[in-house]
Amino acid sequence: MNKKIAVINGDGIGPEVTRQAIKVLDAIAAQFNHEFAYTYCLMGADAIDKTGSPLPDETIEICLNNDAILFGAIGHPKYDNDPTAKVRPEQGLLKLRKSLQLYANIRPIITYPELYHLSPLKPSHLEHIDFVIFRELTAGTYYGEKGLSEDGNTAFDKSIYTRQEIERVTQRAFEYAQNRRKKLTLVDKSNVLETSRLWRKVVQEAAMEYSDVAVNYMYVDNAALQLILNPKQFDVILIENGFGDIISHEASVFNGSLGFAPSASVGTSNAMFSPIHGSYPQAAGKDIANPVGSILAAAMLLDYLELGKEAALVREAVNWTLAHGFVTKDIDPINFYFTSTIGELVTDYVSGKIPDGINKGNIELRKSTII
Repeated sequence: MNKKIAVINGDGIGPEVTRQAIKVLDAIAAQFNHEFAYTYCLMGADAIDKTGSPLPDETIEICLNNDAILFGAIGHPKYDNDPTAKVRPEQGLLKLRKSLQLYANIRPIITYPELYHLSPLKPSHLEHIDFVIFRELTAGTYYGEKGLSEDGNTAFDKSIYTRQEIERVTQRAFEYAQNRRKKLTLVDKSNVLETSRLWRKVVQEAAMEYSDVAVNYMYVDNAALQLILNPKQFDVILIENGFGDIISHEASVFNGSLGFAPSASVGTSNAMFSPIHGSYPQAAGKDIANPVGSILAAAMLLDYLELGKEAALVREAVNWTLAHGFVTKDIDPINFYFTSTIGELVTDYVSGKIPDGINKGNIELRKSTII
């Protein structure tokens, strides 16, 4: 299989973690006789510095003409710390989602026994967590009209949803639930918000077409509570843009680090895959960032390309590294391995180069060669 992949490294640790994901994809290509051709393009602070725009037109064109997009992270302190900045890195990401109509953000949430000790939750709460968040991605508060009064003392952000915007992500979420445990939870605030009432109406109508899926409804404040009290109750969570951003980051606490969480942003004819973490500029260039989220995003990309066996092997390789204690500094600040080392270990596993007996003392911090 020959596929074209657009690569957006972005800012901060984006290039470093994406580099590891590409190593793994190349190993998959070699093992399964595929060919992946990469085209690199700009977005975020890096794009602003080089072109003056957070999303050059060329990047949109490249993404439209590739089979999938692999994305790192965006953001820079010089913009984060300046609320008056007119051009911001995040504008590039929002524009790309809208331009490609990447309306469904899919975030799988699973836990790893090796990481239970990192979570503030009890291990008994963490066992068998396996659910997926479907976050609407191209409407709501993030895209609504914004304003600031002349005296600077009053501001507003409008949240607008159309029926069609809700229906398309709802249909995807129901279809996904049909292939899982057949349970869908709509998270909203319909006791207060008119947009949430429209969400609930649309989902209730859709539920009649998916009679095999059990549907329940939960206010977002209760959902935030239930994620901590009883996360195993969830299968597929359907949620609007702003609430989804918050809830999905809350769920990352299960594994003790944002670095493990991948995501897919899917539209009608395009899809982008990335870790959910930010650019973490403090770690940029130090080879200490956690690349697992990016590597697992590459596995989701393989699923999207209908390469399920290949995706399963990548996830198996990640599980192997965790089972053997190969983790980055965010997980173990004393006995840690470098970003590139984790990438090489996963690559070696995919390539069948891992021997039966592992002597961790022979694995160098910056090199995965096993002697």
